[in-house]
Amino acid sequence: MARFTLLIIGDEILNGRRQDQHFAAILQRLQQRGHTLDAVLYLADNSQTLIETFQRTLAQDLHVISCGGIGATPDDYTRSALASALNRPLCRQAEAAQLIEDKFGSDAYPHRIKMADLPEGAIIIPNPVNQVAGCSIENHYLLPGFPSMAWPMVDWLLDQYYEEAPNTYRQSITVLNAKESDLIPLMQELVSTWPTLAFSSLPSFGNSHCAEPHVELSVQGDVDAVKQAIEFLNTNLSAMNYQQYHKAPVTS
Repeated sequence: MARFTLLIIGDEILNGRRQDQHFAAILQRLQQRGHTLDAVLYLADNSQTLIETFQRTLAQDLHVISCGGIGATPDDYTRSALASALNRPLCRQAEAAQLIEDKFGSDAYPHRIKMADLPEGAIIIPNPVNQVAGCSIENHYLLPGFPSMAWPMVDWLLDQYYEEAPNTYRQSITVLNAKESDLIPLMQELVSTWPTLAFSSLPSFGNSHCAEPHVELSVQGDVDAVKQAIEFLNTNLSAMNYQQYHKAPVTS
């Protein structure tokens, strides 16, 4: 299982001229393969902000999918920012340049060809829509902002560079008319007993899932450990006289 950070880059997202579509679509693709998303950052088209972000993600050895800012216009800083963070020059990548020339002919010059200028040592990620490649370097993957291009490129890079992880098992208990604060000692015992499980507590005054006030407790991980933890919750919540019901388990 790999843990990813997603960067969604573009002033048009932050000022509301366009709505982000990447988060849900890329999260789904990661989860389908057993990977997780640790963070999502929405970033402006600002060179210094991007350089500082890439310096941090490189220093932390993160796996980063970045969408946006790899075009040929003056507001596209992502390729140069990653090169600066790597302390490498932008170089015209021969394979990427050939794809652009094959696609656009003489119209590749003088501007489109700039999209083949990638951080030194980068490997291309093929773009099935218009053949203008993204790139891969140091577990950082630069993709276009267009969903129709970026999403199949995400599929490709995940299949190319990452093994599919074993499925995890998730199960939830909805505790009716419970105060979350009253359940904290029980939660603490659960996470100390099963430290490898992912645990979450979601309180609500009532929603589409359950009209009554409730707390939804969820555990995710190895199937046997999840079942043990759910039985632990079941037993203790019943002893505390809480009414509860279970959502169907989910494998992802």
